[in-house]
Amino acid sequence: QVQLVESGGGLVQAGGSLRLSCAAPGRTSAPGRTGTAYAMHWFRQAPGKEREFVAGIRPSGGGVYYADSVKGRFSISRDNFKNTVYLQMNSLKPEDTAVYYCAAASGAFIVTSVGGMDYWGKGTLVTVSS
Repeated sequence: QVQLVESGGGLVQAGGSLRLSCAAPGRTSAPGRTGTAYAMHWFRQAPGKEREFVAGIRPSGGGVYYADSVKGRFSISRDNFKNTVYLQMNSLKPEDTAVYYCAAASGAFIVTSVGGMDYWGKGTLVTVSS
């Protein structure tokens, strides 16, 4: 069982920045180390809408992929020795308001579907005011 704990959400004005963190205590996914490798992802769910893919990163950190709606504004990264994944969000817009979820999929590849995740965090709320 992998526990994922998100942090860093909050209220920010349009055009501002936030950095979300997702910690997976007790797990490792660094190349060459024991343990199952996971591709890590961020999803979000706005009120009244379905959960949607935001960004993903491969276990080694060597490959990333973004939804078109955040490309050029958001950046995903990971520190495998700290078992932590980050989502740097810049130039935030009111339409970015949502609960942001960290999710893990076992294996080497980024998966963009909600059903493809093996583990989920409980989410952190990001509110962008206009």
